[in-house]
Amino acid sequence: MESLLLIAEGAAHDFSLGGMWAQMGLVAKLVLILLCIQFVITLAIAFERMRVYSRANSQGAAYILKLQTFMNERDHDSAIAAAKAHADSPIAKLVGAGLKEYVSGLEALEEEGPEDVGDFDVVDAVNRQMERAKERETANLKRGLGLVATTGTTAPFIGLFGTVVGIINAFAGLSGDGGGGLGAVAGGISEALFATAVGLLVAIPAVAAYNYFTSRVLKLQIDMNDVASELIDYVLKEGRY
Repeated sequence: MESLLLIAEGAAHDFSLGGMWAQMGLVAKLVLILLCIQFVITLAIAFERMRVYSRANSQGAAYILKLQTFMNERDHDSAIAAAKAHADSPIAKLVGAGLKEYVSGLEALEEEGPEDVGDFDVVDAVNRQMERAKERETANLKRGLGLVATTGTTAPFIGLFGTVVGIINAFAGLSGDGGGGLGAVAGGISEALFATAVGLLVAIPAVAAYNYFTSRVLKLQIDMNDVASELIDYVLKEGRY
């Protein structure tokens, strides 16, 4: 008979999402609200980064095709103009910055007078300009990923904090009930487990998204390095004519 009474006490608790929310304390609710905010922010960043990387790849491929024609014809102005038209491509921005420095460097070498540049190294100037452009574009590609990484690392601990609070509430209920009843601890235990589940639900996709986006950024960095190296080779060969 006593066991049946314990089961009846436990069944009196509503374990639906709405029921558990109603039974939670203030701290547990704040924990869940914080986890939900982290999840929404991570989701928004993920969609925005997917769009950025997709446009970077598509516009980069389109620009490279045009760039080959312009370089074969030594049409630097058209290559720079095309780079501006492909503003969502880090590769286009990189090449545009390098070519613009190259053109201005050639013009500087032709100048004579009191502001003569002397032994101006065009190749070094182009290389330094592209290094600066790569740093800027890499920072832009990584924008928001720090928040995703923060969500992936902190969400389990925030959920664990809610778990600890739920366990404390469970023991408080057990103590207040005089040491009896499943119903005395059911609310606190469900609160604790729910906080743990939400923490993991938020953290696992965030970690997966961060790793995926990091690999996309690394690929774009490799592409930028390859194109920068080819442009330096082009500038070196042009200097022999």
